[in-house]
Amino acid sequence: MPTLGYVQRLYDFLRRHPTGVDSFWAVMLFGFSMLWVVQEHVGVEPRIAPAVVVLLLCLAVALRRRMPERMLLLVAGIGVAQLVLDVGPNPADFAMLVLIYTVAAHDGPRWASHLALAGGLSAATLAQIRWPEPGMSAGGKIFFTVVMTVPFALAWVLGDSLRTRRAYFAQLEERASRLEKEREAQSKVAVAAERARIARELHDVVAHNVSVMVVQADGAAYVLDAAPDQARQALETISSTGRQALAEMRRLLGVLRTGDAPESGEYVPQPDVEQIKELVEQVRGAGLTIDFRIEGTPRPLPSGVELTAYRIVQEALTNTRKHGGPDAGASVRLVYFDDGLGLLVEDDGRGAAHELYEDGGADGKGHGLIGMRERVGMVGGTLDAGPRPGGGFRISALLPLKSAH
Repeated sequence: MPTLGYVQRLYDFLRRHPTGVDSFWAVMLFGFSMLWVVQEHVGVEPRIAPAVVVLLLCLAVALRRRMPERMLLLVAGIGVAQLVLDVGPNPADFAMLVLIYTVAAHDGPRWASHLALAGGLSAATLAQIRWPEPGMSAGGKIFFTVVMTVPFALAWVLGDSLRTRRAYFAQLEERASRLEKEREAQSKVAVAAERARIARELHDVVAHNVSVMVVQADGAAYVLDAAPDQARQALETISSTGRQALAEMRRLLGVLRTGDAPESGEYVPQPDVEQIKELVEQVRGAGLTIDFRIEGTPRPLPSGVELTAYRIVQEALTNTRKHGGPDAGASVRLVYFDDGLGLLVEDDGRGAAHELYEDGGADGKGHGLIGMRERVGMVGGTLDAGPRPGGGFRISALLPLKSAH
């Protein structure tokens, strides 16, 4: 295991210093090539041109990854100089293979890769023409030229394949990063939508229960001396309504808590259509006359539809108590259709200005109807709300069993 650690550290060091690694191999290539220079020529003058060629080729190897296009042009120029100065093939010409591979693997301009391929495919042919092998037949020369061309072609193919593979993995990483960002954005949108839903839930809970408590408190204060039993009953209603409100608020606010230990307390389920009857009875106990009817055959509904129906009736009755006046009455109709649930909530009170319901008004009122429209839209239903002819207010909704999306 320690050996693997040393190897990994060595590998990381080599990756961090690519020019140093290339310089090491350039020095090794220069040493072998200078042996060829010493053995190939006799005298002082003939050694200068080969030595310069070897030095420049080894320099190109050392700087191949720092400036690949420039080193390719340098190597191409050196190849032409070899043909002109009659400096035959030598070990330093291995630098041509290295530069062809480097340029093909580099994510640079395509002209450099094409130039490297053309130079590699023509190098063996030009060398055979300039320095023909004595005593070799024409067929042998062609075969020898083809064999010497293969390494150059393989170097370019290997480099280009590496470049393509690297680009493919970079594209995969970019796509994965983009998908991750999209998932984060979708998660944020979902969190915002959930918080908006919770805000609507809190509005419904607080508006309804607090209005019931206010009505009961006013009634208890009015009959406190004349009818103590009625006052006691009103106070009990206030107490039970307050506990119910606290339980629902605790459940909703608990959704917003992250990382906290769960608190002990009462967690009630989401309201459904069956609890509308209990809601109506509760509002009747607060002094509002309500005619409640169910038409059609009751049956299980999607949870979203049931919660939306309950909140619409709750908000409508709350608005009736707020704006209907002291002698207002209301009616609630639930109609089960084959493909949905119909709701009709009306009152005969004086109502409020339609602009308050529709636009929210300058004083910030009217959010209840906005919440209704959002709820109905979430389940793919329709909502119609406004003043009734002759006075009062009407809210009509149709909630389909299946979403329209």
